[in-house]
Order: sequence, then C-alpha cells, then structure tokens
Amino acid sequence: MKIIVAPDSFKGSLSAVEAANAIDKGIKNAFPEAETVLIPVADGGEGTLETLVAATKGEIRNVVVIDPLGNKVEAGYGVLGDKKTCVIEMAAASGLTLISNEELSPLEATTYGTGQLIKQALDDGFTSFVVGLGGSATNDGGAGMLQALGLKISDADGNEIGYGGGSLDKIASIDTNSFDSRIKGCKFLIASDVENPLIGSNGASHIFGPQKGATPEIIAQLDQNLAHWANQVAKVTGIRMHDMPGAGAAGGIGGAFQAFFPCEVERGIDVVLEYSNINKFLTGTDLVITGEGRVDEQTASGKTPMGVAQIAKMQGIPTVIMAGSVSEDAAVLHDFGVVSIHSIINKPMTLEEAVRNAAVLLEWSAEQVVRSYFHSINYIKGGAIYEN
Repeated sequence: MKIIVAPDSFKGSLSAVEAANAIDKGIKNAFPEAETVLIPVADGGEGTLETLVAATKGEIRNVVVIDPLGNKVEAGYGVLGDKKTCVIEMAAASGLTLISNEELSPLEATTYGTGQLIKQALDDGFTSFVVGLGGSATNDGGAGMLQALGLKISDADGNEIGYGGGSLDKIASIDTNSFDSRIKGCKFLIASDVENPLIGSNGASHIFGPQKGATPEIIAQLDQNLAHWANQVAKVTGIRMHDMPGAGAAGGIGGAFQAFFPCEVERGIDVVLEYSNINKFLTGTDLVITGEGRVDEQTASGKTPMGVAQIAKMQGIPTVIMAGSVSEDAAVLHDFGVVSIHSIINKPMTLEEAVRNAAVLLEWSAEQVVRSYFHSINYIKGGAIYEN
C-alpha cells in the first residue's frame, strides 16, 4: 500500500509540514507497513516558502525588514536546492499574521518589507525568483515594495509619499531612474491564484479590503487611491493595471509586478507541485490524501486540494480531502477526482478547542479515513489485500 500525503496548512493551527506528519501518524496507526510519501504543499500564499524549501532540500536565510506597520521584524527568503532560485513569500514581510486584528490598518500598511527581501536577494546574487502572493495585510498597490527597490514616488512638493494605500492619492510623479537596474536582468515567477483586477467592485480593495480591516468608507477611499496610482503608473510605463487580471492580488502588488518586473504569473498550486516533483511519486500510489483548514466551493478555484486532486486524477489515482470545516457546496470537488471529503471535527467543540487539538484530530481522522477506504477496496476486490 502506497499513500501520498500532500496537505496545505491548516491556517491558525498547523503548518503544511505539521499537517502531513499528523496524517502520516494516523495512517501508520492503521497500517504500520504502509509506504507513505509526505509532500507538504501550498498554493502561493502563506507556507509556500517553507514548502518549496523543504521539497528541494534548500535553506532559509533571515533578513531584518519592516513589517506592514513599519516595525522591524525578522523575515526569511528561501534558496532552493539548486542554489540558484530564490523564493520570496510576501506574507513573511507584509502578511496579516505579523500584526494583530486590533492593529489592522489598510490605509497605512506597506509592502516595503517585501521589497527589502527582494533587494537582499539581489545583493546576494540571485536572478531567478519565485514569488508567492497571498496573506497580505496591505492595500498599497505594491508601491512600498517598489520604493524599497529605488522607485521614487513623489508628491506635488517633490517629497517621497508615505507608506500605505492611504498615501497613493498624493502621487504627483514617478521617477524610475533609481529603480534597481538588476531587476530587468532577472526572471520572476509569480505564484498567485487571484485573477481580480486592481480596481472596481471586483478589485483589490472591495474584495480583499474587509479582511484587512477596511470599512466601506475606507474601501471606497482605497479604490480611488489605487485608480490614481494606476493612472500614474500608466503614464510612466504605458501599462494599464486598472483592469488587468491578477493585478488585484495581495492588495495590488500583483499589478506592480506586472508593470515593473519581467515576470510570468502561474497558479500557485501548479508552481509548488512542479517544484515538489509530485508526478514522479505517483507511480504505484493507491491513494492521495490532501487537505486544508476549510474546504468550500472556493477550493475549486485553484486551491491546494483541487490542484492535488487534478494531478492525481490524470493518473487515475483517487484523492481524499481532510479539513477542519467543510461546507455543503464543497461537493463540487467530486468533479475533480475527489472521492470523499472529511471534517476532522469528531464532537461538538469550540473553534479554540479545534485549533488547539488540530494535530490530534487530524491524526485520528486520518486513521479512520484509511481504515474505511481500504476496507471498502478490500470488499470490492473480494480479497484480503490490505490487512493490518
């Protein structure tokens, strides 16, 4: 019996690596002799750095940067096993997890720290980048990141504008003369599932602003400011970020990459699965187990469980999903090779209890899932193939 274990993180409770280990323990409780291959994955958001470094036996280098509110914080960038490719996870420097809910401030939050990470990697000689977008606390259109890399964004008095989306309406000019010239000689692969434009009702501010603490009034202000930012960028680059698919990713930083960097954008899960070489492990596999904190209809938009299931389906291998919570509309995933979806909650409990006991719950549930699945296979085939 061979099982591939390829979960994403269970946000707020388990990293992808911790989730994979818990599932593995559950499998071994049921079938000690089972062959398991652990491939923790991510979809471009939080956890992408750790996942890619682990998959390629790379390393993480720590850098002191500023967090979304301008405070010093230690963040890391990854070096893949090839020693040539650098991984930047913007959430490591500009993410929601770096500040408390009480500190959320989308008008002031900056991506400057993400730019500092890129600059350090450039200083260290890297020219090939994988950048994971997602989990940002920012809505500044990537202006802070660009400032950290030398782009001069000035107000009417010639002064550099302040941090955050709340300052974008003050832009009077953009000077690219000091923008880091090394960038044009690099290759940036942007891992992102977001196809939202920069502005409008489906843009960065309206869709993602609320989770970053934006009220309806602030959302309207941010959207107007991003429109002004996009107008100014278009004057300089000739590129219109306004309606560009994916420009709204991570508070608009997706647009900044497309306007100022030589880059390609790919679905995050596809990038991670390619680097993890999951295809080479699928031969002879009987079952794939994946999962994440919450599974719903949005999971089918390209999140980890669906991406894993699609790859497995191409080789005729069934996939089981495990999650902290499962919505009724998650049934759409059955169309993508998922044979069953399971919540790990086994009794009434508070969210705090579920988070605190996530590893134990996941281990117990994984054991029940594989016992049930392989018992059913044994019954269908009419033989004692998978005896413990």
